[in-house]
Amino acid sequence: MPWQNDDASPRGPWGRGSKPAPGIEDVIRQGQDRLKQIMPSGGLRGGTFLAILALVAVGAWTAYYTVPSDSVAVVQRFGKYLEEVPPGLHFKLPLGIDVVTIVPVKRQLKQEFGFATSGATDPFQIPREAKQETQVVTGDLNAALVEWVVQYRISDPVKFLFDVREPRATLRDVSESVMREVVGDRTVDEVITIGRQEIETEALTKMQALSTKYAMGISIDQVQLKNINPPEPVQASFNEVNQAQQEKEKLINEARRDYNKVIPLAEGEKDQRIREADGYRLKRINEAEGDAARFNALLAEYIKAPEVTRRRIYIETLQEVMPAVRSKIVVDERTRSILPFLNLDSAKGDRP
Repeated sequence: MPWQNDDASPRGPWGRGSKPAPGIEDVIRQGQDRLKQIMPSGGLRGGTFLAILALVAVGAWTAYYTVPSDSVAVVQRFGKYLEEVPPGLHFKLPLGIDVVTIVPVKRQLKQEFGFATSGATDPFQIPREAKQETQVVTGDLNAALVEWVVQYRISDPVKFLFDVREPRATLRDVSESVMREVVGDRTVDEVITIGRQEIETEALTKMQALSTKYAMGISIDQVQLKNINPPEPVQASFNEVNQAQQEKEKLINEARRDYNKVIPLAEGEKDQRIREADGYRLKRINEAEGDAARFNALLAEYIKAPEVTRRRIYIETLQEVMPAVRSKIVVDERTRSILPFLNLDSAKGDRP
């Protein structure tokens, strides 16, 4: 009869049996047995040990934190401000002793008035009551629907967290108040047509001054107007006026373009003709002065030797005139008459 062990499993040829691998239940049971051996005896002591172990695990889990690259962390210990921590991995006292608040100081934030961007996660970015925020009264007691955006950054995290209770809500109130003040100083035509840039610049200056005065820890970068429309009952008439204004500006720009094209050309032609006239004037003056100088020189020589000078002038004149004459007839000065049969016209075509 073959040997059998307690588990009724067959032994091998060397007297050693091959046992099956333990299951998941066996592993759990073994872990419980080892934990009971480690834990002190008694249920109360075992529960205390488990509580201490859980407390240590929670403390280790809450003892570190990570600050993103575009943010800083403000650390409070028992509610009191402790320090400002740069980006990276850091450690703190666990179990709520140190509280860390992440503040995105390098990120540009914005608030929208009169409209909302889809997918916005910041509740202070989207308008609370869009229609009421956009309804603004102008200086000539007309109504306009103004939509704008305020872009800002958190410049001082400590002031942003502790000096003002709700700095972003305060910024919305400040922005709305300033925009109503700036728009209220202008007519509706200026607001809708030509006054947009002035409104943006003045509103930005006043918002920056108020944010500094209220110590909100916010730096306002830009105020940008989006859509400015009249109320719906008169919107069609205002659109016609705006279209006529744009057509007027278009015609003015076309006239300026033609002016800039024609006037410089005429100015260039004028300058060219003036320069040509000056050149011709200088040429004539120089030629006249040269002729006068030559005549004076010739006169001086004629006074010295009249006969020689006269003959020289005669010879030089013949040198200039004779090459242009095609037919030449030389007659002795003592000859009284020419033969009547001499046909002088027939010699015009002869070569000289």
